[in-house]
Amino acid sequence: MRDLVVTAMFVIAAVAAIRRPYYGALLWVWIGLMNPHRLGWGFAYDLPFAMASVVVLALGMFFSTRAIRWQSGGPAVVLILMILWMTLTSFTAILPEPSQAKLIEVLKVLGMTLVVGALVANREQIFGLVWVVAGSIAFFGVKGGIFTLAHGGEFRVWGPPSSLVNGNNELALALIITIPFLYFLANQATLARTFVLVRRIPEKWMRRALFLSILLCAVAAIGSHSRGALLAIVAMGIMMWWRSRAKLSMGVLLLVLTPAILLLMPEEWFSRMGTIETYDEDLSALGRINAWHMAVNIANDRIFGAGFATASPVVFNAYAPNPDWVLVAHSIYFQILGDHGYIGLGLYLLFWILTYRTAGRLAAMADRGPQFAWVAQLGNMSKVSLVGFAVGGAFLSLAYWDMPYYVMIILLATERYAKEVLAKTADEAAGGATKDAGSGPQRGGSAAVAG
Repeated sequence: MRDLVVTAMFVIAAVAAIRRPYYGALLWVWIGLMNPHRLGWGFAYDLPFAMASVVVLALGMFFSTRAIRWQSGGPAVVLILMILWMTLTSFTAILPEPSQAKLIEVLKVLGMTLVVGALVANREQIFGLVWVVAGSIAFFGVKGGIFTLAHGGEFRVWGPPSSLVNGNNELALALIITIPFLYFLANQATLARTFVLVRRIPEKWMRRALFLSILLCAVAAIGSHSRGALLAIVAMGIMMWWRSRAKLSMGVLLLVLTPAILLLMPEEWFSRMGTIETYDEDLSALGRINAWHMAVNIANDRIFGAGFATASPVVFNAYAPNPDWVLVAHSIYFQILGDHGYIGLGLYLLFWILTYRTAGRLAAMADRGPQFAWVAQLGNMSKVSLVGFAVGGAFLSLAYWDMPYYVMIILLATERYAKEVLAKTADEAAGGATKDAGSGPQRGGSAAVAG
């Protein structure tokens, strides 16, 4: 039954995508983030939905009469430089063949991110992308939150099968950085209803459903038993409170909900969270530190890094303090450092700094007038999400996961849209002033003749 539902939804979206390539972009995002076909057990499980969505998107772009407008902001330029550098490091890798195979996967993610950005132009499309990005992850948060409440937090919550966020730690971070966008949609419910899939939902019920989703996503993140997620929740919660206009109300809400959620968790959860302070006795933490030391050793020895196949016995034997302890980096920063060296890490950090600054410019548009209130809030919530990713990502190997890159696309598309609205408003104001100036002397001249 699930296979039939997912396949039917894909076919409907694919038909729409051929007429409007923007829907093809949303289809790609949905398949990539949610992996809906992996939720079944039948014929749809192994069908190449991702490849099919690319074909549909390409056909839609080919037949479209609308101009394709590529994003040209600073983060997009740095992303292209990152792609070029990663390509170079793959051909100079310690293990070229597996590194180049991984390069193809990464190029699909990063390259398609730029394609998606080229198809998002107006406010309705921006909200649509936010809906699909947030909804694809929130689905597992709602399901996982209910599961956690039903079982008292005894079991861990897992993510989309066969995805980069399948693990409990990875899903927890995904849910955490999704919450700010759910909050944005709830507060902008009137505009959020412009998205075609939710137009018929009453605004009141949409807002309630979104706030309930936020609560369940938070419960699911805590129920994942992830220590990195706990740190990210704390960092993001502080920033959300700081950015909120109703600091007192939000503070009281956090003080009430946090103990209530924690009371549901079993002793095992508290024992695991307690190991944050005793990392030197935790084998998992020591394994990560071993991988981090190896990444630094690689970067010190090789300007191009080791390539994508860093987590291999060959590389660990050459650079790790303990060569028998082969683990992935468990950190977006050390993952990039080991894979692509100091230059790669510099480009990666520059990319996120520029993305964060873009969010800051949008947040500052609150002073431009009420029509930019949604732009400012989107900027603020994006900043909160990026902080969560920066903190939680320090303990996970998610440097090539696509969702954070879609945040960049959302920000660039919103900034371009806001600039176009400002330019149009300025032109209209200038046109009105010119018209008034042109009509003034005529009235004065007529009066002079009459006099």
